[in-house]
Amino acid sequence: MTIRLATASDANALRNIYAQYIKTPITFEYVLPTNAEFSRRISSILENYPYLVWEVFGTPLGYAYAHRQMERQAYQWNAELSVYIEQHHTSKGIGAALYTALIELLKIQGIKTVYAGVTLPNEKSERLHQTFGFHKLGIYHNTGYKCGKWHDVAWFEKQIAPYSTSPAVPISIKSLSKAQVDAVLLEHSLKIR
Repeated sequence: MTIRLATASDANALRNIYAQYIKTPITFEYVLPTNAEFSRRISSILENYPYLVWEVFGTPLGYAYAHRQMERQAYQWNAELSVYIEQHHTSKGIGAALYTALIELLKIQGIKTVYAGVTLPNEKSERLHQTFGFHKLGIYHNTGYKCGKWHDVAWFEKQIAPYSTSPAVPISIKSLSKAQVDAVLLEHSLKIR
């Protein structure tokens, strides 16, 4: 069992995991992206942020990634997180291991605050964020229509690094050394049962 950085060639396997959620309100996309689109998304995120895969014997069974939380320059110290686990492997600590590694890499990059949106109800995701010390900011009521009804989305926030009056500009995941990234991923791979 290992956690590693994703590559564009993981698109088909990760898309298959995501496909399990496409007919649910967990994601607000209506149509499953093509392999080419999924590959493009992975590559785009990896330009600046971590995109992690959890695999067993070479088969990806979960993934988590970060992306820019909002576009204006003053928001550059924030990131929004997402995690998707193959449905037969949820509630086994995989999401927690992926989140821990993801947050640690983001800290090294210089990110200060992370955010997550959770379509309600979603006990597993809400519990994951509460366990990680996220604070619920509030709820967007009836903000998405899917599966024949309107859904609320709860927004969570967590400070992961101290704030200063002269923060360094966050660096890209590509700027971290391979040894740095590998050490974080190995440490958290060993924590998965």
